[in-house]
Amino acid sequence: MMWRLALLYISLAFAPAYAALDEKLADPHLEMRARALAQELRCLVCQNQSIDDSDAPLAQDLRALVRARLRAGDSDAAIRTFLQEKYGDFILFRPPFAPHTYALWGAPFLLLALGLFVLLRRHYKAGRR
Repeated sequence: MMWRLALLYISLAFAPAYAALDEKLADPHLEMRARALAQELRCLVCQNQSIDDSDAPLAQDLRALVRARLRAGDSDAAIRTFLQEKYGDFILFRPPFAPHTYALWGAPFLLLALGLFVLLRRHYKAGRR
């Protein structure tokens, strides 16, 4: 009885690996494109992982969608555009540089400039004492 339970746990542990094998495309070039696209797209459930790295059911569905569109002959840009229109810019790890994303792209530079300003100001105030 104990060995059956152990076998069940082992089979459940390797179930995600078998699911990933089912997703692979027969054409290695298409599979390479699918993996590259999946690395660029954010999992909407996990948010810090790409759909390629995530085990969430939505990520699996998105990987299947990417592969289906590649099989249908869509270009990488067309697939990105389709997903961006459906889920918004959040799905892209590298959102476009557009007026509605200027703050997103500019915030790191503004914070760096502010930090340098504060450091320089403290340095010069300490030098006057």
